[in-house]
Amino acid sequence: MNLALLSAFIPTFFFVSITPGMCMTLAMTLGMTIGVKRALWMMLGELVGVAMVATLSAIGVAALLLNYPSVFMVLKYLGGAYLAFIGIQMWLSKGKMAIKTDESGKPASQIDLISQGFITAIANPKGWAFFVALLPPFLDAENPLAAQLVVLISIILTLEFTCLVIYATGGKTLKSLLMKSGNVRIMNRIAGSLMIGVGFWLAIG
Repeated sequence: MNLALLSAFIPTFFFVSITPGMCMTLAMTLGMTIGVKRALWMMLGELVGVAMVATLSAIGVAALLLNYPSVFMVLKYLGGAYLAFIGIQMWLSKGKMAIKTDESGKPASQIDLISQGFITAIANPKGWAFFVALLPPFLDAENPLAAQLVVLISIILTLEFTCLVIYATGGKTLKSLLMKSGNVRIMNRIAGSLMIGVGFWLAIG
């Protein structure tokens, strides 16, 4: 791996990753509502999705998909509607992701959380376009492609995970501040609004 390219890639991707986006907003929302530890399941799904998008982008599949935007439409709208539905349920304080004031609510399963992260990662055409644009300049034609991809994708996942944890921790901190004031409903509505925003963003992106 070319060290000069690598030294440029790390800060470039960190800057892009730390910038607020759908996945980071989702991480903050879940950090706020279910805590960082359980939000790790969403992060697992998101990282699998990011790894898949990055890999397919690097081998040119994404370029084909971007020429046929209809491939994304159904997944985008279904994913956006699903996240928006969760947000509405949060607003009503009845959703799986909402903080419960009693023990009657059933928490989201690990599969639910993994699915949310995975769908959010793969259903955003902008994410595909980003990898198509970002990866080629950092690949050295004189070195084996497979080895370079392993290194770059490992770095991408490490940086992405770090940023997800930062956002989830920020959400947990916000939750603590709101819970001290007893404003559980306000917290649910903030989280619900963020989730609805992610769903809308996903659908129109």
